Amino acid sequence: MSDNKKPYENLDKALETSFAKHAPIEKVNTTNIVVSEETGLDKDYSVVRKNLYELIGQGKDAVESILDVAKAGDSPRAYEVVAQMIKTVSEVNKDVLDLHDKMKKIKEDKYNLTQKNTTNNTIYVGSTSELQDIINPERSSGKDIKKV
Repeated sequence: MSDNKKPYENLDKALETSFAKHAPIEKVNTTNIVVSEETGLDKDYSVVRKNLYELIGQGKDAVESILDVAKAGDSPRAYEVVAQMIKTVSEVNKDVLDLHDKMKKIKEDKYNLTQKNTTNNTIYVGSTSELQDIINPERSSGKDIKKV
């Protein structure tokens, strides 16, 4: 007997009947595929964005602390460190904007799969006299010219 039918074994004996045909059907193990709303790119984007914002916050705190130290000590080196920290925080802010631009380009490329081709040169296949007849139809009044 299979494992699913064992719970009914005592019941079968007590009622002197068989419930085997009414036993639940064995369930086949299935794997559920979980579709994530975020792709790997979106997850990476959110992680990088979060990290950059954390760095900006920590940079602001560091600038305030070092500025207090510079004001208390009146040391030129302390003010140099403050200036360097401000520059670093502003570069991280620019990185956030660059990240947004890159994500926007990637998403646009993903949805714009059409190619835009521009033809600048055209080729005429035929004789010179035929081309002149097409350009100047009055020159060839006796000929039947098909316009293209």
